[in-house]
Amino acid sequence: MKTAILIALLSVAAAAKLPAGGADTTQVPILRQNQVNPDLGAHNFEFESGNGIVFQEAGQEGAAGGATRVGSFSYPQEDGSFVEVKFVADEKGFQPESSLLPVAPAFPHPIPQFVLEQIEFARLEDERKAREGKAL
Repeated sequence: MKTAILIALLSVAAAAKLPAGGADTTQVPILRQNQVNPDLGAHNFEFESGNGIVFQEAGQEGAAGGATRVGSFSYPQEDGSFVEVKFVADEKGFQPESSLLPVAPAFPHPIPQFVLEQIEFARLEDERKAREGKAL
């Protein structure tokens, strides 16, 4: 019973710190918006909002029946700097490009000889099984 009362009091205290309505309902104006669809399947869309978000994208049907889209978006961070992401989306998938995206670290050392020998052993085993007609 004491636990239930404590949880209720903590909930009321936490709720008191929330802004009225529980969420920020500030409206953000759209400063600029342009959309062009000259041909079926082709398009160009861009907008800029009052909070610094800028988005632009152009696209068309792909040669293999899919779609190709090229664009970018940016938004301000709390420190005032801007994040910019450029992207291409096509038959190879979504390919973003940004200085904020993580990059895989370089391999820290050469591959040890015993690992190379194990890889070679596995390759030779696969070849032997294939010659003997066994499933891999």
